[in-house]
Amino acid sequence: MSLQLLGLSDVRGSLIALDHVKNVSNEEMVSIELADGSTRIGRVTEIEGERAVIQVFEGTDGMSKTNVKTKLLGHPMELGLSREILGRTFNGVGEPIDGLGEVYPEKFEDVNGKPLNPVSRVYPRNYIQTGISAIDGLNTLIRGQKLPIFSGSGLPHDQLAIQIVRQAHLTGEDSENFCIVFGAMGVKNDVADMFRRSFEETGVMEKVVMYVNLSDDPIVERMLTPRCALTAAEYLAYECGMNVLVILTDMTSYCEAVREISSSKGEIPSRKGYPGYLYSDLASLYERAGIIKGGKGSVTQIPILTMPNDDITHPVPDLTGYITEGQIVLDRDLYLKGINPPIGVLQSLSRLMKDGIGEGYTRGDHQDVANQLFASYAKVQDARSLASVIGEDELSDLDKKYMEFGRRFESIFIGQGTHTNRSIQETLNLGWALLSTLPASALDRLDPKLIKQNYDPEHAERTIALALEQEEK
Repeated sequence: MSLQLLGLSDVRGSLIALDHVKNVSNEEMVSIELADGSTRIGRVTEIEGERAVIQVFEGTDGMSKTNVKTKLLGHPMELGLSREILGRTFNGVGEPIDGLGEVYPEKFEDVNGKPLNPVSRVYPRNYIQTGISAIDGLNTLIRGQKLPIFSGSGLPHDQLAIQIVRQAHLTGEDSENFCIVFGAMGVKNDVADMFRRSFEETGVMEKVVMYVNLSDDPIVERMLTPRCALTAAEYLAYECGMNVLVILTDMTSYCEAVREISSSKGEIPSRKGYPGYLYSDLASLYERAGIIKGGKGSVTQIPILTMPNDDITHPVPDLTGYITEGQIVLDRDLYLKGINPPIGVLQSLSRLMKDGIGEGYTRGDHQDVANQLFASYAKVQDARSLASVIGEDELSDLDKKYMEFGRRFESIFIGQGTHTNRSIQETLNLGWALLSTLPASALDRLDPKLIKQNYDPEHAERTIALALEQEEK
């Protein structure tokens, strides 16, 4: 049953307050009618006894305490869902903005999701192939995982997101049962157009659902965008049995919206002005990834966030790192060298990688190759530090080989470009080719049997040359 009230007790910024309100619920939706007959939508964000504070989506311009009728709708925000949402573009609250008409929903779901019993979760296994060697080979994305990308201002995280959407797919019998939900928060018009145009031109839009909140859209809509995206993902996964990859960019914009609304409500700030409940707020989004026992589908998350001043200890990346299962870090030094995508593999980590690779998933030697590439690249950093002191000409022969290995590893393996799509076999073969440029005695993380089977310096140069040709194309 809905309830209508006349007048307001307070108007402050984008917030309005009502006194003597009974039986109101947190997150309840509100319809607000102004004196001129226009209506606006709001959401209850705070309840203090019989006082309710409401966030107005379109702002409070033109409102006074006497000319407003407020109708409590008796339900939280709900999203209309059906399989028709695939291939469509919506705004941050789920309204179509692609000119293709309304979606006829099969059901409505609360955007806040449903509590998931931890016992009903299935441990994530099997991988999602992104076609990007630095991810697939060294920081593998596992189905049902939440693996964020930590970026910085000016780094090409948008291009990386487009590349992942364009190339990501499953292998095996579930390969066709895959889709992507893309949520963009606080992006500029040209960036939103770039996302939409890129997906349409590459022919992947039919498997993508987009929720776009622009930088000039209401702040409260920005807080709802990831919830709408995840609600759609849960429907496609658990109702339609699909494996869904959710990409959310930029979570820092979302957190700034949370901070702004918290400040307008007069809440006591914590680190950097963010509210003390930011951790639990982010967890309510990130923990909506996973696989449910007995279900056919899965929800995998790649949240993208920009670190202010490249500070990984900033509250947003810091709290995100606590909740999620690893991180992909974009490196500014690599970007300045012209390496794209500039993934810093030594700073990156996929905590679930070990359980979704190897025999039966990727290839039997995957873990060994990844360990040796990590170890060899770490020694490259030691050789570079030494060269900065004594000069490269004074290095030992082995250190000089590490220097050359490092240059090739960065330019070919990591810097594969935005249009090269490598299979996991190509990635691992290229890893072996690069390791074969080092002396066999330096490969101390590999089983001698594997070295005997795969170590081939002569064939390595041909494999590396072929990889360079693919990048040039």
